Amino acid sequence: MNRQLFRHQATRSPPLRPGIKARVEHEAGGYLLWTNREVPRCRHAFEKKRAPGKFRVLLFGDSYTAGDGVSDRFRYGDVLESLIPGLEVYNFGLSGSGTDQQYLIWREIAREIEHDLVVIGVLVENIRRIVARYRPYETPDGKPVLLAKPYFTLERSGDLSLHNVPVPREPLTESELAGDGAAHVDRGGRFEGLRRLVAKLRAGREGAAPALDARYPPPAYDRPNDPGWLLAKAILTRCRRARCRAPVICPIPLYQYIEETASPKAYQALPELTRRPGPDPRPARGFSPSSRAERRTYRVRGRLPLTPSAHEVLARSAARTIEP
Repeated sequence: MNRQLFRHQATRSPPLRPGIKARVEHEAGGYLLWTNREVPRCRHAFEKKRAPGKFRVLLFGDSYTAGDGVSDRFRYGDVLESLIPGLEVYNFGLSGSGTDQQYLIWREIAREIEHDLVVIGVLVENIRRIVARYRPYETPDGKPVLLAKPYFTLERSGDLSLHNVPVPREPLTESELAGDGAAHVDRGGRFEGLRRLVAKLRAGREGAAPALDARYPPPAYDRPNDPGWLLAKAILTRCRRARCRAPVICPIPLYQYIEETASPKAYQALPELTRRPGPDPRPARGFSPSSRAERRTYRVRGRLPLTPSAHEVLARSAARTIEP
């Protein structure tokens, strides 16, 4: 998403500018984006007190939750509202964020809002984002830059330490990073060169994407003592201990798991993601019964953003937990 839609924020990742009503160009042909005065992409005006007869959910997540690629009414949070009478979903989803930044959003602007339930939509890939200290963006003229982000480190005592606050305002180029800064850039995963090659082939031949796509799910889930997973677990634990109503962790599978080109068993085996009642983290619950051809329609032309039909699957999965 173009940086023109964001504004600098001193204590967390760049949020969307308030009061936006815009059409964003996209592989799917474009979608409508609307933000309220509190900044998140949500049509509700965030009222501190809950209205009588309403059941209020505070929803946190990244671009899959914010709804990049689809108009508001197709997002799984909005669809969820339509499935359960009396449900009110405050969507705090922020594109490009990780669970660490979502916790900061909760702490800064959400915890004083009266609610019945917190739902955290954890895209499985975002374990990479919480260990990152810089994220790539583009200037209006298409120049690649890096923006610093707040980040946590896990101390030997088990405590979390917050760094990079206030967040530097000015963008950087990679050549300007000091020390081991380049090692902390969120590059979207392993095998960057191969992924760039695949992207070029995809641009040249539409049909090449499924056969040549890079299928390397996050390795941080493979070992319970992986530093990335230990940090993620500590942040989720902090979320649970915060002043909120027993958060439901909703793992959102990567497309490799949905299309069954990789196994989700590693993250499914981690009790911190699955021990609480919540939407089933296994794609088999909602996505896998579909045919392979149908599962490929859950992302736009072989790319990552979810389509309306995929949001529908997520909403119905979440509804099975929330409605009772």
